[in-house]
Amino acid sequence: MSLLKTNFGKRVKELRKSRGLTQEQLAGLIDIEPPNISKLENGNHFPLPDNIEKISKALNVHIKDLFDFEHYDEKQVLLDKINDYLQKADSKELEFIYKMIENLQQYKK
Repeated sequence: MSLLKTNFGKRVKELRKSRGLTQEQLAGLIDIEPPNISKLENGNHFPLPDNIEKISKALNVHIKDLFDFEHYDEKQVLLDKINDYLQKADSKELEFIYKMIENLQQYKK
């Protein structure tokens, strides 16, 4: 699975959800079978050029916006740093981090 397919799929899913659409609804808007949306979003399938245009219209974005996924690289770098830190953390640090996450989850509610 290529990084392009993976990131494109993540971006379509992100945009679809931000518009409150289900996979079935998006599939209906672009006239493809719903399982193909799942394959696309999971990075297992890359759409044909005609379908890329249909997806952009259905999501009400420019085609270039479907390829705007630089923020995924930044997020992955941050997740890698966090993972590296957690691998080296002692039990007190892990307990502190756990409490911070619990507080963040409570704050978001």
